This record gives sequence, C-alpha cells and structure tokens, in this order.
Amino acid sequence: MTKAILTSLLTTILLTTVSIAEAQQPKKVPRIGYLNATSASSDSARIEALRQGLRELGYIEGKNIVIEYRFAEGKLDQVPRNAAELVRLKVDVIVTGGSTDTEAAKKATTTIPIVMTQDNDPVGSGFIATLARPGGNITGLTNISSELGGKRLELLKEVVPKLSRVVIFGNAANPGSPQALKETEDAARAMGIKLQYLEVRKADDVESAFKAASREQSQALIILPNPVASTYRKQVVGLAVKSRLPAMYFRRDFVESGGLMSYGTYVPDLYRRAATYVEKILKGAKPADLPVEQPKKFEFIVNLKAAKQIGLTIPPNVLARADKVIK
Repeated sequence: MTKAILTSLLTTILLTTVSIAEAQQPKKVPRIGYLNATSASSDSARIEALRQGLRELGYIEGKNIVIEYRFAEGKLDQVPRNAAELVRLKVDVIVTGGSTDTEAAKKATTTIPIVMTQDNDPVGSGFIATLARPGGNITGLTNISSELGGKRLELLKEVVPKLSRVVIFGNAANPGSPQALKETEDAARAMGIKLQYLEVRKADDVESAFKAASREQSQALIILPNPVASTYRKQVVGLAVKSRLPAMYFRRDFVESGGLMSYGTYVPDLYRRAATYVEKILKGAKPADLPVEQPKKFEFIVNLKAAKQIGLTIPPNVLARADKVIK
C-alpha cells in the first residue's frame, strides 16, 4: 500500500513539474520578413499601413510579432540577396512591396509563404496560376496598375488638349511593366499620340532620361511602376518641374512630393489588407488556398502648386473629378 501511494505521489509531482515547465516556456513569436526594392524613407507610409493592419488584428511589432526589414535602396541587384537572407532567417512569412520583390522571393523559396502587397500583374508575371486559385506559396493583393495606363493617358490628354508626344519612363526588368507599357501603347494609338519609351533602371538613368525627353521635345511624361523611380521620387519630381513637363504618376506620394498628377490604387489600403493574409497564414492557412484580392479603392490626385510652377492650367472638369486637390 505504501509503495502504491509513493508511486502515485511521484507521478503527481512529475506531471506537475512538466506542466509548470511547459507553462514557463515562452511562446514562439512569429517573424515576418519585409522585402522592398526601395528605401525605408520612401516606403514609410505603406509600412505604417501594414503595421496598422497588424495592430487591428492584435499583432504588436516588438511585442508579439517581429518584422525583419530588408530594403535595397533602389539597387535591384541587391533584392535577391535580401530575399535569400530572409530565407536563411527562416521567417514565417515574407511580405513583398512590389513585383521585383515578389520575383526575388519566389526564386529564393518555394516553401515560405509570400504575401504580395501591390503587384501589377501577378498572373502574367508567373507568380500565381489564377487570382481565384493562386497555387504554390504566393498570395496577396494586386494593384492592377498595368490596366490603368489608358486612363492615365486620357487624363493627361484632358490637361494638355494638344498632346501628341509623350515620354514614358519604365523598367523592363520590373515584372508587370511590359503589360503596363502595352496598355499605354494601345491607348496612345487610339488617341493618335506618339510615345517615346526610356529605360530607368538605376539612379544615373533618371537625369539622362529627362535630357533625352527634352531633346525629343516631349509634351508630357508618364512614369510606369518602377522601384527606381520610387526610390528617387523627389529627384524625378524636381526634374519634371524643371523640364516643365506635365507628369502623370502611378502613386500619390509623387504628387505629395510636388508632382503634378497621379491616378492609381490607394496603396496604403492594400498594405493594411495584406495584414489579414499574414494573420491567416500564421494561423495555418495555405497561400495556395487564399484568393488574390483586387483593389477596391482608386484615387486621382492633382497638385495645383505643381501646375502653377510649370505654367499649366488644370481644366475645372478635371479638378471636379479629383479625389484630392493639393493647393
């Protein structure tokens, strides 16, 4: 009897010790890898939108979730190295800031889930099979920017009625850019507008592209989605004003930095919504089963101060359609 009681006591003590030890073990804090070809300063508003989305879901950075940031500062050859580093860190999810980043992450891993925040053409770029059934380890959101080329050119034409020559700054190495260019070319043919395409792949290309546009006597400028243009946004905007070129940008932060106009997806909303994908994946969902979302909010921004600087009058009917007018 005594032996049986002793055995029972020892078993109870052992189980209690194990339970206490398990309770004392800290929970694993999930780690998100954030990959972006631009810089932290140029991406700050969108990062804050991602953090906000995570906070709304109960994830507080530095408390119960860690974010490993990797920025390439516009040096596109650095993006694959940053992606490989995040894979070595064995992060739980990689969030990408654009098509260049998604492409690098896709090449770096087939197992770590990847959440896109604003890719132009994820199906055409080969990142996913379809929007409804992505397949593989990639899901997230698309900004369908490549499909907005015609609208951007149309707005430029309304602002510059006699428009006949437009220069486009693009980057063929950026996934989704070929489709964005094609959309713009199709619209230009229908409007009888001649396009001049110039590659902007590195910092040195920015100034030389403006010089080439001046030589060709371009009447307006369209910037296609490009991490290099985003990184050197203030330089691009400054040279557009100096060249007196009415410019249409793909994102509002160019206009907030002094650019003339932008038409596109409200990107901070995409970043905030990307947090819901992160949460689902951390709770066990597979990227292959999470449909890719399309944008729900678009915006047209006009900067009257920039218009005045280049001697341009924005027609009242165009201003009436703007979601925001900067004075």
